[in-house]
Amino acid sequence: METLMLPFSPRFIVLTICAVVTALLLAIGIVDHNPKVFDILLIPMIIFGGLTLLGIRDLLQKNHAILRNYPISAHMRFLLEEIRPEMRQYFFESEKDGMPFSRDTRAVVYQRAKMVLDKRPFGTQEDVYREGYEWMNHSVAPKVRSEEKFRISIGGPDCTRPYSASVFNISAMSFGALSPNAVRSLNAGAKKGGFAHDTGEGGVSPYHRENGGDIIWEIGSGYFGCRHRDGSFDPEEFARVATDDQIKMVELKISQGAKPGHGGVLPAAKVSEEISKIRGVAVGEDCISPATHRAFSTPLEMMAFVGNMRKLSGGKPAGFKMCIGHPWEFLAICKAMLESGIYPDFIVIDGNEGGTGAAPLEFMDHLGMPMREGVNFVHNALIGINARDRIKIGASGKIATAFDMARAMAIGADWCNSARGFMFALGCIQSLSCHTDRCPTGVTTQDPIRNRALVVPHKTERVYNYHHASLHALAELLAAAGLEHPQDLRPIHFSQRSSTTEVCSFAERYPALRPGELLEGTEDRRFRDGWAMARADSFAPAG
Repeated sequence: METLMLPFSPRFIVLTICAVVTALLLAIGIVDHNPKVFDILLIPMIIFGGLTLLGIRDLLQKNHAILRNYPISAHMRFLLEEIRPEMRQYFFESEKDGMPFSRDTRAVVYQRAKMVLDKRPFGTQEDVYREGYEWMNHSVAPKVRSEEKFRISIGGPDCTRPYSASVFNISAMSFGALSPNAVRSLNAGAKKGGFAHDTGEGGVSPYHRENGGDIIWEIGSGYFGCRHRDGSFDPEEFARVATDDQIKMVELKISQGAKPGHGGVLPAAKVSEEISKIRGVAVGEDCISPATHRAFSTPLEMMAFVGNMRKLSGGKPAGFKMCIGHPWEFLAICKAMLESGIYPDFIVIDGNEGGTGAAPLEFMDHLGMPMREGVNFVHNALIGINARDRIKIGASGKIATAFDMARAMAIGADWCNSARGFMFALGCIQSLSCHTDRCPTGVTTQDPIRNRALVVPHKTERVYNYHHASLHALAELLAAAGLEHPQDLRPIHFSQRSSTTEVCSFAERYPALRPGELLEGTEDRRFRDGWAMARADSFAPAG
């Protein structure tokens, strides 16, 4: 009896109704010979007949248990799951909700990119008494807002062609991850605003060159754009590209914040003739970025490689980018600097809050040091070996506003890079579909129909406006604190609530090493054990 009643149970009733309605409509059409009646019934018959066939297919398929138990009706679950991010974003998020970036942060980038009013009414929506709340201290003797463009010179004693860089630049995003029009717009905006555009590890594409903006060329473990056919580094090809006047600095990518220690594969089907030419890989073959470099395997070899990059580029600033992992490994690089006498001109520190088109959940959520801790660790390590004055530090990881920049520079950064901030300026709506090739705004897709949505002259203005307005906001923050340049920022200028009743200065949270302290022998627990474990001839710990 129970089996006979199954078609009328909540699980199967939708299929039963569709089947019954289909049968009734078909019977009426057969019995009534009036052609007009059949024409009227045809469309409902197709709809209910199609749903009935779908329900039968759901019953017979073996991949989805929920469809076998709830034919037809279970598809509503998949539909709701598909639109869940949009529903949450548009109807349920508060101004301070939303990850990775809150609605309020996205809104201020859009407003600055469009040069419309970016002010907020009626007071802060932050809970200023919650644990972790941070603020910048102001001065009772504020300065007049500086009109300076806030630039720094990058290039140590061994660099013959230092670069005057903005303190706010476009972080590494490859062509292939970004659409042609996105790359064009970013580089044209960088040209107009006088700031730099990092290529990402995908090579220097024609779209990077088209508008003449300053380029930082990033070289990853795949050596795209400067490799032999077997995937090894090609110094001659590197020199040919790196000596181009548009390229201002060369950067070796050791790891990326969102997926440190993880390689990547661009499937053969996506390796078009254009990608093949730009990256120097064969058409129709998997394009592999190994998890580790082939050109070096020890800290000393890594420093030699950085020094060779500087030489091959004609004396331009050469450095590397990484997310800090094992502390002793970066300290091993510091020992290699001391032993070899080869120092990078800059180091870019990415944090595990950094973005990527796609990464395994465990890597994205739980691997690598956050940017602020990483920047401060590197800043102090370089102070500890008396090398801080010759090496500049860039910070990359969830930077979108002037406060983000000021905070990073207070704890050790000389300049900041932003990727997702500039993506918002292009029109990104945080749809979280970067890895699907179905980006709704044309920013992260190679579909020519989708990326035509980006009108380059318009988006160029928005990239320029966002950079300009962000530096304007930074200048206002500095003036309110009684400072004139971001290089004047120190940890003492920021505070954090450690509980509802206790506050600590960043100077307490991020204590500084003394110059040369690592060389003398430190008792600071953050560095003591790591320094003892570090060795210049290997990334493996000593002992």
